[in-house]
Amino acid sequence: MRNNDRMAAERGSLRPRSAARAEALLHASLDRRLRSRGWTPGVVPYVAYGTAGWTRVLARVLLTSPTPGREEPENARGWRRFVTASASDVPVTVQLGEHRHVVTSDSGGYVDVRLDSAFEPGWNSATLATDGSPPVDVPVRTVAPGPGLGLVSDIDDTVMVTMLPRPLIAMRNAFLLRESARQPVPGMADLYREIVAAEPGIFVVYLSTGAWNAAGALGDFLRRHGYPMGPLLLTDWGPTQTGWFRSGQDHKRQQLRRLFEDLPQLDWLLVGDDGQHDPSLYAEAATAAPDRVLAVVIRELSTTEQVVSHGTPSPKDDATLHAGLLDDAVHASDGYGLIKGLRVRGIVLGRTS
Repeated sequence: MRNNDRMAAERGSLRPRSAARAEALLHASLDRRLRSRGWTPGVVPYVAYGTAGWTRVLARVLLTSPTPGREEPENARGWRRFVTASASDVPVTVQLGEHRHVVTSDSGGYVDVRLDSAFEPGWNSATLATDGSPPVDVPVRTVAPGPGLGLVSDIDDTVMVTMLPRPLIAMRNAFLLRESARQPVPGMADLYREIVAAEPGIFVVYLSTGAWNAAGALGDFLRRHGYPMGPLLLTDWGPTQTGWFRSGQDHKRQQLRRLFEDLPQLDWLLVGDDGQHDPSLYAEAATAAPDRVLAVVIRELSTTEQVVSHGTPSPKDDATLHAGLLDDAVHASDGYGLIKGLRVRGIVLGRTS
């Protein structure tokens, strides 16, 4: 590489790090100003999960006003959920049944820790609190230690019509659209209800590249449209030490790997769509652990959705599909077709001719 090219590359690599440092300084300045005005840390918990002996606790600590205004209406536009001030280095008390822990929020205000617990399988409840704020309860799904089934579901264009990542569409969906205006993918809630009816103990988890700021809105959407409750595994937007934005593919890959490692007793249904990288990511998982993946289920986007999603009428991972890595995948344009496909194959729902 020539010296000029090397210097340009080094400058390019420094910019994300500089942006990440600038973001940290901005958060620190905002934190000091708000605290001086009487704002105090409060914890926002997310659905937790675990199995025998431990629970993964997910939460975020945010600064709250001493004189809060009117409650945000349920039908508020999405941008209101992104106006937050995170609080770092805040002690959070976590009560998991008889187990009590104190953990600390990270630089983005997040808590993501695996803690000792002794819950029975099924749904339980934990309590999280910070000094000076009332404790809040959060559901905990405790997976039975014996053999079972898990379902990993993407969100955007799998259960919710989003057509990401076209920037203007993404901005409209995330920041402007009222939550009640978001549309479900036809038949997907029916698909999940039938799977849960056939496997009552199934562990359902929603894995998305969406931001944690939207967790409340996504939870509202899933409840409103009858999807089974389960933890959300989202990410954080913004610069890192190595890039301007966090990698959605890396986030999904790492979380899939963690689920497989944390819950070795489960086989998995992996449900996504062919608008982005779900097919190749699920193919990787199935190739790495073929005995752990019961089936890959892919919702096929329409030609219009494909064009909006990534600019071409064909699936982005079409080459992967035709290379044979996912020859056994069940695929259809909506949940009703996927129900039929699973029944024909005799996967979970029972075989039909």
